[in-house]
Amino acid sequence: MTLQMDAPTADEYPTRKASEAALLYRKDPVVWGPAADGPFTAEEISDYDARGYAQIPSLVSGEEVSAYRAELERLSSDRALRRDERVIVEPTSDEVRSIFEVHKISKVFHDLVNDPRLVERARQILGSDVYVHQSRINYKPGFGGGSFYWHSDFETWHAEDGMPRMRAASISISLTENFTHNGALMIMPGSHRTFVSCVGETPDNHYQASLKSQHVGTPDQSSLTMLAERHGIDVLTGSAGDATVFDSNCMHGSGGNITPYPRSNIFIVFNSVENACVKPFAAGSPRPDFLSARDFTPVGR
Repeated sequence: MTLQMDAPTADEYPTRKASEAALLYRKDPVVWGPAADGPFTAEEISDYDARGYAQIPSLVSGEEVSAYRAELERLSSDRALRRDERVIVEPTSDEVRSIFEVHKISKVFHDLVNDPRLVERARQILGSDVYVHQSRINYKPGFGGGSFYWHSDFETWHAEDGMPRMRAASISISLTENFTHNGALMIMPGSHRTFVSCVGETPDNHYQASLKSQHVGTPDQSSLTMLAERHGIDVLTGSAGDATVFDSNCMHGSGGNITPYPRSNIFIVFNSVENACVKPFAAGSPRPDFLSARDFTPVGR
């Protein structure tokens, strides 16, 4: 089901429109569904509401991890696929950084985005059926995996994709061990309740540069310092097969990987079907479908 991109009636989270950054209060719930309606316990949902993320040990089995790794290797070594715009390489090397829309490239990952272990958790948090706004594999090879600077995903999805409300959640499944020293995900717990309005107009076709190194839409250092001092920083370590679910507005990032130990993960963004994207709030046109899906068909049905 593909819907028309209607013009938004109001911009609840203005960004890239002013000369100074601003910290704005969140206007949306974090958990939209009943606490008892899903795989998360009431305590786990309450913790997610407070911190903005939840970790799930061994969400997928070791056998499944092996299958996903094999598929990851197959996709990264596909020379024809390398010419596809959905494949992003490191700016300083020919190493694959990310592959987008993997649920359409690979049946293995198509099955995963429809897996009830993922979909039911997303439904519980978002209080509705969900569709895949974006899917990708992130590679962070040893001795050269690049960093991802601090950012809120929602800022980009709102500004450039036209996502109206904070009613989306991401699930990251680790395919490798996550140490404190190999570029593990860092999150400021509680930061999801504050929206950082960024400065700088969105250039045309901004996605082409931002996927390798983003500058427009990144928070200013003063805002980051205030959020870090208020909330602290959690470094999310864990084993292959573990998963992290986090709110669309969590301030997060990861450092580069100069260790011998690679870090890879599958990353799936579920958005509520009731929060389908409209016209971008701070860009001339929406990003391509492989970054911002315009097919709002529910998954897992």
